[in-house]
Amino acid sequence: MAAFERRQPGLSVLSQFDVESTKTTGLVSRLESEAGRPRCDVFWNNEIMHTLRLEEAGLLQSVRWQVPADWPTNMRSAQGCWVGIAARARVLIINGDLLADPSERPESVLDLADPKWKGRAAIASPLYGTTATHFAILDGHLGRAKALEFYNQVKNNVQVLAGNKQVAQMVSSGQLAFGLTDTDDALIEIASGLPVEIVFPDQMADEFGTLRIPNTVAVMKGAPHPVAATALANYLVSEDTEGRLALGPSAQIPIRPGHPQSSRAVKTAVRWMDGDFSQAAKRWPELATQLRAIYQ
Repeated sequence: MAAFERRQPGLSVLSQFDVESTKTTGLVSRLESEAGRPRCDVFWNNEIMHTLRLEEAGLLQSVRWQVPADWPTNMRSAQGCWVGIAARARVLIINGDLLADPSERPESVLDLADPKWKGRAAIASPLYGTTATHFAILDGHLGRAKALEFYNQVKNNVQVLAGNKQVAQMVSSGQLAFGLTDTDDALIEIASGLPVEIVFPDQMADEFGTLRIPNTVAVMKGAPHPVAATALANYLVSEDTEGRLALGPSAQIPIRPGHPQSSRAVKTAVRWMDGDFSQAAKRWPELATQLRAIYQ
């Protein structure tokens, strides 16, 4: 925000953050309650499903975004209501001491259901957060019947923990062989010198690819400062912002095609999953009910 203010003399940004206990849901509920008289101009969010919820409710403004024409279609709203930037990837974190032989390591998200890993792996709860988004995307790729079969198998095969951080810590401490987590949580364990590695899952030509979950930037409909809001929103989706986030502690992965700054989380070329977040958000209410029946 300070960089934007330096570029825009006379403008200042007042930031409001969610508290850890409510994650993103607290701000989303507040934005919904203020729909009749918005107080927020720009919503920068790392939980894309909540952004899509606001779009579905008609609370986001269509914007003329200053992004390249070849921006990935699943990383921008078809109605111009949001743009996805600076992603985390959904990866397998592997304990290199427990799985020293690369040929023995899991390579697919579907390996979570393999009985050979029973009791030796973990996921975060799929009822919220990035695991919920991931399961909603997988629902579209597998189809509902196969997806529910997979989710039941996973529930009976691996540990279900409170969050991605806990998954990464259980693997890095040697209590589990591997887990499904986000790149930022895996990088914390790597930076601590613990014996873990990142595997980008499903890289074969006939597999899904690895899911990226972006930050999103949106302007609220009826924003009290629409011109300044659009200027800030376009700065947040700029090459400069993605570069800063790629170099930051979470090493977020630029979405901008050909971005000159890479993330230290990505060492080699990765096949990314073509996840349709908009369709996932539409499927989520029904899927969430079915997941609660399995995981609660």
